[in-house]
Amino acid sequence: MMTKKTTKHGWLKVMLKQPDQAAGMRRMSKNKPVRVIAVASGKGGVGKTNVSVNVGISLVQMGQRVVLMDADMGLANVDILLGVYPKFNLSHVLAGEKTLNEIMVTSPSGLKLIPGASGIQKMTELSTIEQAAVIRAFSEIDQQIDVLIVDTAAGISSGVVNFSRACQEIIIVVCDEPTSLTDAYAFIKLLHRDYGCNSFHVITNMVQSLQHGRALFQKLNKVTDNYLDVTLQFAGAVPYDEYLRQSVQKQMPVVLGFPRSKSAQAMKSIAAKIDSWPLKMQAGGYIEFFIERMVKYVQKDTA
Repeated sequence: MMTKKTTKHGWLKVMLKQPDQAAGMRRMSKNKPVRVIAVASGKGGVGKTNVSVNVGISLVQMGQRVVLMDADMGLANVDILLGVYPKFNLSHVLAGEKTLNEIMVTSPSGLKLIPGASGIQKMTELSTIEQAAVIRAFSEIDQQIDVLIVDTAAGISSGVVNFSRACQEIIIVVCDEPTSLTDAYAFIKLLHRDYGCNSFHVITNMVQSLQHGRALFQKLNKVTDNYLDVTLQFAGAVPYDEYLRQSVQKQMPVVLGFPRSKSAQAMKSIAAKIDSWPLKMQAGGYIEFFIERMVKYVQKDTA
């Protein structure tokens, strides 16, 4: 456990300069590939976090050991959707007061949560070094996991970009609003143009039907085909239904509160599709590379 006497900058220096920090994660994973997924949206209000939570729980129900990191550093709300009340969050990790093991909580569903910070302005202004220090802290986790889901903040801030480009897979959540499609395209363009990301998965949310969701995906795919050299893959569509609204009000994920609803079935279908994706065995296919890539980006960006 870190002591309060550890200064933030001193802790960052330790976390970023010890080359063997990833060894803990290597022992944890025992060289087993861990699926590392970023869930992003560009625009807020498209139900991205709802998708992250329900897909994560669906993967747990399939027998996967899943950790969900709330990477919204200013307006974290995954804990609210899960109905849990963590005492500590990532701000305590950055302050050097707690480790990720110490702030991690397990929801009744079995989904493990790394809580983000809410209402702390300084957490929205983390430097690249501080962002990487959070990722480097993953080397301390001593629990075995199969899937790490990183629920990013809305927008295209440096934090969202850095977390997304360090992940193995990137899922973009969109809804049928012009601003949602425009912002999703801008986010994809930024990651492709500036960071070489060329493969993305798309989930269409709050749609009328699967056909509507596919049509929405095709609309975005047509634009990217015309202007960007990227590949978009349709990961699934989540219909809007009354049960989804009720589940949010009850702080109960829809796959638990209303497992037979159309939205819950869609979430489970998406989870099954994710579970079928081939694991990338190259660098980035193991969680320690998630850590190392973030540190590499820091060294490059601050050189």
